[in-house]
Amino acid sequence: MSVITDNLIYKPISGILWLWHNIFSWIGGKLPGVENPESNGLIWALSVIFLVLTLRVILFYPMARQIRYSRKMQVLQPQMQEIRKRYKNDQRKMSEEMRNLQKKEGFNPLLGCLPALLQIPVFLGLFHVLRSFNRMGTSFGSLGMTAEETRNTGNYVFSASDVQHFLDARLFGAPLSSYVSQPIEQFQAFVDPGQPVDFSRLNIVLIAIPLMIISSVMTHFNARQSSSRQPIDPTNSQAAIMRQMMLWVFPIGILVTGAFWPIAILVYMMTNNVWTYGQQHFLYGQMDREDAKKKEEAKEKRDALAPRVGVKPVNPKKAGKASGGSATAVAEKKDARSAERGSEPESSSAKSEAGENSAPKGSKGSKGKGSGVEAEASAGASKAATPPAPGGAPKPGQRPQGAKKKGSKKNRKKR
Repeated sequence: MSVITDNLIYKPISGILWLWHNIFSWIGGKLPGVENPESNGLIWALSVIFLVLTLRVILFYPMARQIRYSRKMQVLQPQMQEIRKRYKNDQRKMSEEMRNLQKKEGFNPLLGCLPALLQIPVFLGLFHVLRSFNRMGTSFGSLGMTAEETRNTGNYVFSASDVQHFLDARLFGAPLSSYVSQPIEQFQAFVDPGQPVDFSRLNIVLIAIPLMIISSVMTHFNARQSSSRQPIDPTNSQAAIMRQMMLWVFPIGILVTGAFWPIAILVYMMTNNVWTYGQQHFLYGQMDREDAKKKEEAKEKRDALAPRVGVKPVNPKKAGKASGGSATAVAEKKDARSAERGSEPESSSAKSEAGENSAPKGSKGSKGKGSGVEAEASAGASKAATPPAPGGAPKPGQRPQGAKKKGSKKNRKKR
């Protein structure tokens, strides 16, 4: 088991911390006024902070998925409550319907819990690496070494000299590996053998207490920010208890147990909680903008389908049929007009021919009443004899196309 944890957790975490420490030590060596950058407390604190940021960047996508799964869980709550009420006397059917609902919506509770599970070994690994710089005592993670053995024992990727630099580092006068309740005899690990201790417990308290308060307050605000996005179910007593624990018990627990945590661990806790608050604020804001955009698009679609003021609503299906029928009617009207225009020249020419034939030869140019009546009669007869254009409606007096003349049957009988 130790081989797996060493290669998969402890060595990678210590390697990231070692990398950042070398980077900041090189930068500090280039800056004026920075003496012995390898043992500088601010450089080691920055290394711990950037170790936390590196791990949180790696876990950013899983954490984002967890938050989105929580949002989806809120959307499914009404349907889940309905299933619970419907099958409250049949646990098997209730479980089956819950699985069907989750499968239909593409929701997997295990994937929502995975990011939180991934953070547990990361936190334990970081805690173990930072505690292993000082292995005096017999508590968890300690090996009961003497001060001299501790200063000459490596810490995974860190060599013995790197361990000495870490133990000699001071953050505003307090060693990074010290904690409030640490026994005084273990203070010898932070100085060279035979040298007097150059700090007191008060130095540790003055650094540890503010870090504990900041970590506790940020834990409370993170829990409040997260719980405010979740609907309150009065029937679920377990969820209510868990909500109260996240809001109050966990923050108070940091204040109580913070006396047993090294300052480096408190730096990690503060950085991690501040990052969590900023990440949640960013992701919740992004999801709110996405929801607002979806609502705006849905509103635009409703407004586009809604009738205007004073306009009768139109059914799209009926409108399509009506437009097709109106187009056919317009085409028929155009055909009728063209047919009428084509028949007008023929009727006028027939009328003029009839007038010329009816006029008697040798007339002096004046037409009598009899000749005028005969001309009109002949023009009417020719107009009636002229069939309408194909597809056109017959005019008054015109014979429909294809109709037979009257008297044709009589003539056949006579023949």
